[in-house]
Amino acid sequence: MIAKLKGILDSHRKDGAVIDVGGVGYLIFGSSRTLGQLGDPGAAVSVHVETHVREDHIHLYGFATESERRCFQVLQTVQGVGAKAALAILSALSPEEVMQSVAAQDKTMLTRADGVGPKLATRIVNELKDKAVGWSPGASLTVGKPGAAAAVAGGSVEDAVSALVNLGYGRSDAYGAVAAASRTLGDGAALDRLISTSLRELAS
Repeated sequence: MIAKLKGILDSHRKDGAVIDVGGVGYLIFGSSRTLGQLGDPGAAVSVHVETHVREDHIHLYGFATESERRCFQVLQTVQGVGAKAALAILSALSPEEVMQSVAAQDKTMLTRADGVGPKLATRIVNELKDKAVGWSPGASLTVGKPGAAAAVAGGSVEDAVSALVNLGYGRSDAYGAVAAASRTLGDGAALDRLISTSLRELAS
């Protein structure tokens, strides 16, 4: 099973790229985000790889970061989300934005992706709300039981998000600011401190 490729970018394709590794050209499919970071042909590249083996083909999906690869895996646990839809979502949103939209139950954010309508977006946020936990900017995503992210799941956090929404901020932006404030202040932060720190996050 191929997990990583390191070589020379041979050429770009419409939805992928060919990477030359020791004289062998590997075709990888990827998000526009990853493909755009590969540079021009001749550049040295390294990508994380997810290998899909089917009866009629073997497809390699390449990712600039391990976080993006894990998000690709998590998205496909949702009924109706295949590799193509997962790449479309990751072309429109970073892994952190995907998890933020799920945590904030922000379906509109997900519909930015080509082919993702309100119905599928609703299914994604509903099915992933208890699966995608423990995320933080720049870190790998984990899949598991709720708990690791309990501090950003309820209580004062929800109250702070609601307060920011009432002030006119979008729910996704509000959630991201409150999550950052919660990590800064630690568990059990008072609501007023959480709100004031979140406002500073939004203003920065």
